[in-house]
Amino acid sequence: MNAEKTKSGRHSFGALATPLGLTGDSALEFLKKNGVHFVLAQFVDIHGVAKSKAVPRHHLGDLLTDGAGFAGAGAWGLGIKPHESEYMVRCELDTLRLKPWRPEYASMFGVGLVDGEEHPIDTRNVLRRQLDRLAKRGLKLNTGMEPEFILLREQNGEFVPFDETDKLAKAAYDYRGLSRAREFLHPLVETLEAVGIDVYQIDHEDANGQYEINFRYNEALRTADQITYFKMAAAEIAHDIGAICTFMPKPKAESTGNGMHIHLSLEDESGKNAFGDDSDPRGMGLSKLAYHFLGGLLAHAPALTALLAPTVNSYKRLVVGNNLSGTTWAPVYVAYGDNNRTAMVRVPYGRLELRVGDSAMNPYLATAAMLAAGLDGVDRELDPGEPHNINFYDLSLKQIAEMAVDVLPQNLNEALAALRSDSLFADTLGEELISEFLEIKQEEWTEYHRSVSQWEINRYLRFY
Repeated sequence: MNAEKTKSGRHSFGALATPLGLTGDSALEFLKKNGVHFVLAQFVDIHGVAKSKAVPRHHLGDLLTDGAGFAGAGAWGLGIKPHESEYMVRCELDTLRLKPWRPEYASMFGVGLVDGEEHPIDTRNVLRRQLDRLAKRGLKLNTGMEPEFILLREQNGEFVPFDETDKLAKAAYDYRGLSRAREFLHPLVETLEAVGIDVYQIDHEDANGQYEINFRYNEALRTADQITYFKMAAAEIAHDIGAICTFMPKPKAESTGNGMHIHLSLEDESGKNAFGDDSDPRGMGLSKLAYHFLGGLLAHAPALTALLAPTVNSYKRLVVGNNLSGTTWAPVYVAYGDNNRTAMVRVPYGRLELRVGDSAMNPYLATAAMLAAGLDGVDRELDPGEPHNINFYDLSLKQIAEMAVDVLPQNLNEALAALRSDSLFADTLGEELISEFLEIKQEEWTEYHRSVSQWEINRYLRFY
């Protein structure tokens, strides 16, 4: 069904989900039927930002065979020099998705190639390699990612909540804040559902103008694709109404940050949850496999943080002690607990929720790193220790240290140092990739460290 304009000016999307089992010819017919003129061949850079080349639909066959060519040096983190071979994206039909907010476009992801070989530091390829390791064990990784974002508008050179009445001191779950953003939320949810992304929950979060949209879990590669699609849709639909949708981890010191919690479980070949075990003596429904996987996450937590919280700004969210926002859902304590939101890992019965990451993460790279750490725990049968079912925020750092609970890195530089010293990620994800990531992020830290902030001016200009 073609997207049609309603009286309100919005598109009525209808049933636009891409049919299963498309071939080249049937896909072309599907695109014609839906009024698509261009297909975007897409990949993400090392930051997780979507990059595209528009290809007229009658060249769809070329995208499925040779692929679309890019000068790799034009994107962050591909490690390709200007004099080296072209980076090609050979698209996959099962990733074909319409763009209901721009009905003349569709998009596809695919395999990143250089000289006909899979490019080792294409982050989507990196995740696929980790999933292949898992498949050889007869297992599949399911993930559910929970992206938080803030809807803003620019006013007199400042960024303020898009809804000017969204001013409550404790805004979480506020009906009015949710209802008055319907101009943005409704078309966004319609867009996601139109392409087969099953949204099951929307809420107003703690900060003014902050929201979270949850969609049903999926196989890990598909979830990462969906997160990328979601962020593109959110940005463009916001732009159309004069708003800015930001996934910046901590836009304001006095407001809660934008996290991206990751729910995960392994599934065996029979479709059973391999993390689940009702006989768990701790009552959390976890299997021995799950505990070993958890042990790997905790053992590699400092280095893992660099890949899940990858910006300078991320560490304004991951703070020890009192947070200027008054509330934090960003635990920095390397521990786990039964439904404990103050620990790094929460255990909703029979699965794990990793709470460190934020909405700036590259979902492919973050998932691959998480899987590498977990499998190391499985291979070495690491023991995560006993759960901590306590409120860490009620304890002093001295009390926490006496419990032998470590604290996550408190700035990007510390996290990069941890990643540099933990050989697991270079060994499993690829030395080229980790070197590229470290180089780019060290430059980011250096630039930040040399900048002069307004805080410094306010503090020191007249003081000395």
